[in-house]
Amino acid sequence: MTPHHDPVRRRIDLDSAEALRLLGSVSLGRIVFTRQALPTVRPVNHVLDGGDIVIRTHEGAALTAHAQEADGAGVVVAYEADVIDPDTHLGWSVVVTGYARLVTDPSELARIQALLRPWAPSEGMDQAVRIRPELVAGVRLAGAGETAPAAG
Repeated sequence: MTPHHDPVRRRIDLDSAEALRLLGSVSLGRIVFTRQALPTVRPVNHVLDGGDIVIRTHEGAALTAHAQEADGAGVVVAYEADVIDPDTHLGWSVVVTGYARLVTDPSELARIQALLRPWAPSEGMDQAVRIRPELVAGVRLAGAGETAPAAG
C-alpha cells in the first residue's frame, strides 16, 4: 500500500490592488452584515465602480434598511468573493471590510441599475448599496511551483 501524499500547496497573500482586481473579475460574492445583532450572509452580484463595490437590493431587504439608517460613513459590512477549484482546492479568496451606504442620488442609482443586472429575479431590486473598502485582504491558494503575481 502506498502512502497518500497531499500535493504541496502554498498560501500567497495578495496586495490590495491585486485582491480588488481579482474581485472585479467575478460577478458573484457574499455580503456579511449585522441583522438583529447577529451576522447575516447573503449571496449577491456586484460590480466595481470607482474602487467601490456596488450591489443592488430590494427596498424591503434587511441590508437596505440597515444601510438607510446608517449615519456618517455608513454601516460596517464585509464582502467576500472567491474562485476555488473544488478538486484541487487551488484559487483565490478576497475579503473586503468597509462601510456600506444606500445610493440615494437618482442619477447615480439609474447609472448603477444600467450597469448591474441582478443575478436573481430583478423585480423590486430598485435600490443599490455602495461599499467603500477600508480593509482588503486576499489570498491565493497555489501549487508548489506557482509564484505571486508581479505587482502591476
